[in-house]
Amino acid sequence: MNNLKVSNLYKDFGTVQVLRDISFAFDAGASVAITGPSGSGKSTLLHLIGMLDEPSSGRVTINNVNPFDLLERELARYRNAQIGFVFQEHHLLPQYSVLENVLVPRLAFKRTSSAAPRAHELLKRVGLTHRLTHRPGELSGGERQRVAIARALINRPDILLCDEPTGNLDNVTAETVMNLLFEMHRVEQNILIVVTHNLEFASRFQHHLRLAEGTFALP
Repeated sequence: MNNLKVSNLYKDFGTVQVLRDISFAFDAGASVAITGPSGSGKSTLLHLIGMLDEPSSGRVTINNVNPFDLLERELARYRNAQIGFVFQEHHLLPQYSVLENVLVPRLAFKRTSSAAPRAHELLKRVGLTHRLTHRPGELSGGERQRVAIARALINRPDILLCDEPTGNLDNVTAETVMNLLFEMHRVEQNILIVVTHNLEFASRFQHHLRLAEGTFALP
């Protein structure tokens, strides 16, 4: 079974301690909201889970593998296969079409087998089959974020990490995007972890972790 385990995690930047003694474990199908004030360490925690940064101490294991034991190229390949990212900014490549943007993670390690059918399937599920050849500049904010969700899922990752995915959207569009995330999560049965300031959205998750001053606060 897919699993994520974080054990006694600390992260320091110089003399500043950003995270301290963070521990939790989740299995496939779990949905997790992380909330807390600005500067509480939410994005840093996502970056550590997503292998974009290394902890100062403690462990992150994904499917019983400590990715930080891997060599740099092996780590990049493991991250590409295991983690999907959706950020507040969609980070789509402006020169590429919707379909090409979704395929980018598959091309990184030349894993193109069955890539196009999977991309078409995902874009159908997010309601963008009529936009396949459009560039990001021709899309609305909500459409761009839907492309970002499809891109994040192209490799069937075990963990989907979302950092304020509705932060730049109006209320109606934010609701649409959040509903889509839950629907895709239900189908994919990954571990969904979302950082959000929206407490109404957070209440819809199975688990709600609250960060304050780098550690978990009591409910």
